[in-house]
Amino acid sequence: MRRFRFTDPEFTATFAAFVEERRETPHEVDAIVADVLAAVRAEGLAALLRFGREFDGVELDEGSIRVSEAEIAAGVEACPQAVRDAIAFAAERIRSYHARQRPADLRFTDEAGVELGWRWTALDSVGIYVPGGRAAYPSTVLMNAVPAGVAGVERIAMVTPPGRLQPAVLAAAQVAGVTEIWRVGGAQAVAALAYGAGPIRPVDKIVGPGNAFVTAAKRRVYGVVGIDALAGPSEIVVVADGANRPDWIAADLLSQAEHDPAAQAILITDDAAFAAEVEAAVADQLTSLSTGADAAASWRDHGAIVIAPLDEAPGLVDLIAPEHVEFAIDAPERLADRVRHAGAIFLGRHAPEAIGDYVAGSNHVLPTSRAARFSSGLSLYDFLKRTSIVKCDEASFAKLAPATIVLADAEGLPAHARSAAIRMGQG
Repeated sequence: MRRFRFTDPEFTATFAAFVEERRETPHEVDAIVADVLAAVRAEGLAALLRFGREFDGVELDEGSIRVSEAEIAAGVEACPQAVRDAIAFAAERIRSYHARQRPADLRFTDEAGVELGWRWTALDSVGIYVPGGRAAYPSTVLMNAVPAGVAGVERIAMVTPPGRLQPAVLAAAQVAGVTEIWRVGGAQAVAALAYGAGPIRPVDKIVGPGNAFVTAAKRRVYGVVGIDALAGPSEIVVVADGANRPDWIAADLLSQAEHDPAAQAILITDDAAFAAEVEAAVADQLTSLSTGADAAASWRDHGAIVIAPLDEAPGLVDLIAPEHVEFAIDAPERLADRVRHAGAIFLGRHAPEAIGDYVAGSNHVLPTSRAARFSSGLSLYDFLKRTSIVKCDEASFAKLAPATIVLADAEGLPAHARSAAIRMGQG
């Protein structure tokens, strides 16, 4: 864990260097991913089954690669009622939040008499990648599939690495409206969704987090299909004053550190004594976390405590451009409203980031690795597309045609010019 003081003459340079450090797991994966994608594209199902044996140690066939309706029903039945209730509660809040994002179609006539506008339509199909390595993630299913359903996507195909499917994941898939589930993971799953493979038909867009192989595969298939984003390790910044309980803030920091040894948790506070209490609370809580090994590695290698005036916090947050930032202070908007670059902002002492991960209703698929400088989290818009509409009558066309002809000629595109000029009796 690094310690920084805003008053240090070297603070600006050293903290900026810290923020720029890469945290991705150092794998040389791109060449492997390229080979996997090429094999699936050429061989289809045969390649998927072979990679299942080689990478996952499972023997599947065309029938067993798809999770059956009976298996889904059995998994839902095996899911404890309390978990099913929590999934339903979260799904309804996520559905309500994203329904409010729905944009309106619009048609209007401008001063030239041209009718313009746009309309929104849903994607036909979406593929959702749900990790299956470190833990079961029903929340990942909900955050990706529920907005797709709200948007009106008819086909929602879920892929997840083969092995025992957790009942909570199956329950979430059922509630969220997933239409098919496939036992395939890694880069080969991304390839199957992009190109199709045997019974798996290609989709229009792939969303959902994954490891370095999945991320590299999504990068490579972009253009063949759409993707949501290239996910990096999780991150959180907590801006807190000394009026907080240190154990609360420690738990918030560890809520992201436990995701991955490459995750990052940063505390910004103006109280050095409070910072020391938080550091001690982190050490104490690490001893009882089942995810303690990963969280400890994250805190040790990528964590930080910054002692700075709270009024400087918005500028520091913008420099970090974190996935999540909490303002655990009184009147949090006075600082939060100055932040421009963050995936999600949590306001007040009783708004821990974990609430956003599950049941707040906002989406937890957020930009990482400073991508909040130029991108947003997953939303209804990821599952919609906008089509422009242009309608001219003879009079309005006559007002637009002369400038069209001039610009087309200026660009050396005579057919463009002719398509307007011919309607003016000039062609």
